[in-house]
Amino acid sequence: MIFSRNHSAIKICIVLIGLLLSMGFFLSACQFGSKKVEPSPEQTKLLPFTDTVKQDTFKVALKGKELKEMRLIFTITNYKGAAIYKEEILATTLLKSYLASEDLKKESDKIKFLNDEVNFFFEEEHFLVPAVTSSEKPDQNVPDLNFYNELKKNQLNGFSYSLGKDKTIYIAWSEKEQKVKVYYRCC
Repeated sequence: MIFSRNHSAIKICIVLIGLLLSMGFFLSACQFGSKKVEPSPEQTKLLPFTDTVKQDTFKVALKGKELKEMRLIFTITNYKGAAIYKEEILATTLLKSYLASEDLKKESDKIKFLNDEVNFFFEEEHFLVPAVTSSEKPDQNVPDLNFYNELKKNQLNGFSYSLGKDKTIYIAWSEKEQKVKVYYRCC
């Protein structure tokens, strides 16, 4: 009789240990599947922008620990070390402009999407050499005809970036006004 009680107790202990091990494995699998996605590191690119030869520094980064506080920060520093351009975009604002075409439900998917945008930011197609060619003609998307014509003459480079699915900004350096300006806005 003592042996059968101990035998039953041993069976119960083995079943409980098995359950605990299974739960531990399940919980660790859940944590593995919900791995937190971190923002991409800052990206840097050098390109002549305020001058036809001397290189300026372009930087883009996704800053913030949680999606609701994240910002995409884009800056340009000229070859002399002066900050000449800064664009800060809330990650949530950027996502809203893409969510119509992208079905991103999980926060990790949204952060991965934003990381992809940061990594795509400095693709070669965004650097326009020159900003405006001598044969190009302005259209309704040119906000400042005088600046457009200035770029046509001086042949400085341009840069384009997207603020959403249907919003692309083209910028260049105005020698006349000594600042970065938008020379084209489009879909």
